[in-house]
Amino acid sequence: MKRENILTGSPWEDKMGYCRAVRIGNIIEVSGTVAIIDGDKVKADDAHAQTLNILERVEKVLEDLNAGMKDVIRTRIFTTDVSTFEAVATAHAQFFKDIKPTTGFYGINQLVAPEYLVEIELTAVLAE
Repeated sequence: MKRENILTGSPWEDKMGYCRAVRIGNIIEVSGTVAIIDGDKVKADDAHAQTLNILERVEKVLEDLNAGMKDVIRTRIFTTDVSTFEAVATAHAQFFKDIKPTTGFYGINQLVAPEYLVEIELTAVLAE
């Protein structure tokens, strides 16, 4: 089967040796993705805005692979503050309310930088 890597131009892709997403056959895995903090629309203390930003960006990655959010079967949400559950869940539901992938919400000690409250990775499977 053919392997297709999606790169986004992040300097970390070469530094760490990874890509944003990989598709092999009908399976797509998307790397852990954090928000682009702009200090205006997406702030370091806004888990809801960070979640929306992440899912909007991931949606574009899936489109690059001829897939969509409807193909997502699992999300994994990591947070440095589990008290943000309601904010994260509300943003997640904006994309997945009707799709309902399996998911996990994990409290962890820290992400790669302190301004990141949320990181999400996901799996999509395209119908054959």
